[in-house]
Amino acid sequence: MSPRTTNPALGVQLLEAAAQLLAEEGPAALSTRRLAAAVGTSTTAVYTHFGGKNDLVRAMVQEGFRLLDRRLRDVGESSDPVADICALGAAYRRNALEHRHLYGVMFGGASLGGFSLTEEDRQHGRYTLNVLVRAVERGMEMRRLDTGDEYLVAHQMWVALHGLVTLELGGYLVAPYDADVCFEAQVTGLLVSVGADRDAVIAALRGRRGGTDR
Repeated sequence: MSPRTTNPALGVQLLEAAAQLLAEEGPAALSTRRLAAAVGTSTTAVYTHFGGKNDLVRAMVQEGFRLLDRRLRDVGESSDPVADICALGAAYRRNALEHRHLYGVMFGGASLGGFSLTEEDRQHGRYTLNVLVRAVERGMEMRRLDTGDEYLVAHQMWVALHGLVTLELGGYLVAPYDADVCFEAQVTGLLVSVGADRDAVIAALRGRRGGTDR
């Protein structure tokens, strides 16, 4: 859905506020009045951007994936595809932590108040995997990873990191097995299983401890 106004900044603020209301107070709190008050605008502005709740939720999903795609693309490509894969994993994690409310809506972790994502909605964000697929493909071409199905490896990493991030956002990962420790172990184990050098992976990850991307 495209915003119906020339003020995209307000649209983004509304989406973030809507996601926070859903996460913290549930779907009953997601009224135009509450949403307008949360960002200091009018209810008319809400209707101008989003015609109804279904459009609003769908826009939240698409905005979440847009932010994720931008964060992953900001990583860029280096001469070391394995290090790039590690950086992409860190970028995915950091994006989820910075946009935790949108993340819950993107993957159905938040109650959507009777709104159900369509199959098209669920598939919308799959394009964000393309950057990771390309990094895995380069790793295989350069013999840094075993030759195989680059799409499957990318999906394995997505599944692994989604699980880790979900537990981290829920506060379940605590010392001595906190999120940093589990992130390193998860990414190292996955990349080593597809042929990466363990020491190279650990060196790349420890340059980005704490989930920060380069």
